[in-house]
Amino acid sequence: MKVGIVGMPNAGKSTLFNALTQAGAESAGYPFTTIEPNVAIAPVPDERLEEVCETVGATPIVHESLEVHDIAGLVKGAHAGEGLGNQFLASIRETDAICHVVRAHSDDGVPHPDGSVDPVSDAEMIEAELMLSDLEQAQRRLERVAKQAKAMEKEAIAERDWLEQVVAALERGEPVRSVPAPDAAAGAVRNLQALTSKPVLYVANVDEGVADPPEDLVAHAAAGGDQAIALSAKIEAELAELDAGDAAALREDLGLEQSGLARMLAAAYSLLDLISFFTAGEAVEGRAWSLRKGLTAWHAAGRIHTDIADGFVKAEVIGWSELVDAGGYAAARERGTLRIEGRDYVMRDGEVLTVKHT
Repeated sequence: MKVGIVGMPNAGKSTLFNALTQAGAESAGYPFTTIEPNVAIAPVPDERLEEVCETVGATPIVHESLEVHDIAGLVKGAHAGEGLGNQFLASIRETDAICHVVRAHSDDGVPHPDGSVDPVSDAEMIEAELMLSDLEQAQRRLERVAKQAKAMEKEAIAERDWLEQVVAALERGEPVRSVPAPDAAAGAVRNLQALTSKPVLYVANVDEGVADPPEDLVAHAAAGGDQAIALSAKIEAELAELDAGDAAALREDLGLEQSGLARMLAAAYSLLDLISFFTAGEAVEGRAWSLRKGLTAWHAAGRIHTDIADGFVKAEVIGWSELVDAGGYAAARERGTLRIEGRDYVMRDGEVLTVKHT
């Protein structure tokens, strides 16, 4: 899963990036600290996998991972070259989702580019820049596809017609995802790689002790079918520097049940409609995998390896807690909780999968 972090200068993007990935990107209270795109891989912690692996003796344990892209802060006019962020928008066009960091804290020591803190206004400014960047991209793509459409290529005609609607929508200030792509041009969305075609997770960078994002930001996110969460990038950065025990103790003192990474990941999974399933065996690797909700055991097999999906015969499936309660696969078989399923079985979150294949 790939996530691109955007926001205004000094919104807390790089501080959050460091806290999530412990990658050591430079961060400071002045604009354009990030002058090159930062990319890091963060493991997605899942205690359920830990328990499954301990129960069946699986080793090593491989968590799912999150690839995080952090770019320079965006300012008004970024699409036309203002600031530095526009130079790196291409680096987040291939991500699965956008993490939009919005300043909602009151630290006077961190200057705001516009002089005052207004989360929704800041969010709207960034969104306008993303749409203007997409408009340029869509217009260039339309010029190329229109030439192909003159040769009466069916898919090119469908893509041209869709792009014309996209350009019109962007000119009205509406995102690309407001225009559904036609089945006849299935690759159109992929070809465009529009920033505003991606789901958005708004992260309100709040003061210590604030548990919820601003209500108007929540409403703004919901209007676009997106989600908003709150966390303090400053606190998360401090927690990231502690060992696991001290970090857990500090989180308890602060009343935080989960780390910022865990909360952000849970929201991202929900936004992207993802579930997790596990594979684990005695003295072999135990691993977590992400899968689109509603997909089948055959699709899950393909996530593991295409050869496994091609040779799919049957699958053994069990809920992670049922496996842990039973104490292993053998006892689970005796209890009848380890089930045999076919390729069309729809996977559920937290299930442990063993695929039998040719």
